[in-house]
Amino acid sequence: MTKSKLIALTVLVSLLLAFVFFKDKPAVKFLKALNKEQRAQAQLTFEDQSKFKWHYIPSSMYPRAGIQLAELDENQKVLLHDFLKTSLSETGYAKTIKIIGLENVLLELTGDSVMRDTEKYSVAFYGNPEVDSLWAWSFGGHHLSLNFTVLNGVASIAPRFLGANPAMILSGSRKGERVLEKEEDLGFSLINALNEEQKGIAIFRQKAFNDIVTRNSAEVEPLEIVGIKFEKLDKSQQLIFLKIIEEYLSTLPDAQASEKMVSIKKEEVNELRFAWAGSTVPGIGHYYRIQGKTFLIEFDNTQGNANHIHTVWRDFNGDFGRDLIREHYNNSDHHKH
Repeated sequence: MTKSKLIALTVLVSLLLAFVFFKDKPAVKFLKALNKEQRAQAQLTFEDQSKFKWHYIPSSMYPRAGIQLAELDENQKVLLHDFLKTSLSETGYAKTIKIIGLENVLLELTGDSVMRDTEKYSVAFYGNPEVDSLWAWSFGGHHLSLNFTVLNGVASIAPRFLGANPAMILSGSRKGERVLEKEEDLGFSLINALNEEQKGIAIFRQKAFNDIVTRNSAEVEPLEIVGIKFEKLDKSQQLIFLKIIEEYLSTLPDAQASEKMVSIKKEEVNELRFAWAGSTVPGIGHYYRIQGKTFLIEFDNTQGNANHIHTVWRDFNGDFGRDLIREHYNNSDHHKH
């Protein structure tokens, strides 16, 4: 066998193994565990437009497509969590569970069992992972929206929204516990590592926005060009900058996060900008964004006396797998005319 044929065979086997893994494993096992009525609720067509209707407010205020945890039995919930664990990194799954768990804290604080409910998180499938090479799924509810598109076993996860209320638990048995603390602390580390001249470039508003600027838009374009460029920072500042990006990528499976980081460093690192609005000390409203050619990170902590975090990662060309979908149709024989 020639070297080129051997390489081609190796690539083919790798793709087949990846495809089989995603077709055979947790997604299909979960769907097969649903009864007919549940599956009809959970599984929609790939073209269903509810895919793009995402949000981060409570489900009682903004109903999600799919089936809620409350409608699953214990075995089905276990299978769904198995699926989540294989789709996210260990860090990403842990953050997801912590965010859902904050609903219990809010329930204790407010007594509102309609709005504050750990069971009001929904999963929806678009297409059939058992037979389709291209399919999608989402998992979300209050302060959580994870949107996956899978093509031949390769997953894209965007938009990714993670929020925390309270960002720090102020009372009760979990007093002092923080969720999304690294995203906040690293932001403060970078803004306060800048000298006064650099801060003058990085800080573009004296008052923070009251939320992420892009909100729950189905598609976003680059925001105004503000902030300080990566190449204008010294090595120690650049290290913190990259740590922030790594923290947002840490939700993804490790190999995928590493691949994305390599791509960012190679293709756009010197075009990255870090921009800040609001207070540069904790406890007062603050906001930052990191923007490159292909992606946007937003962090906002202004609500609830600056104890209520919203974060999001947006891909300008890849939200809801738009890049994968284009690739799929460009390579499909029946779409070549």
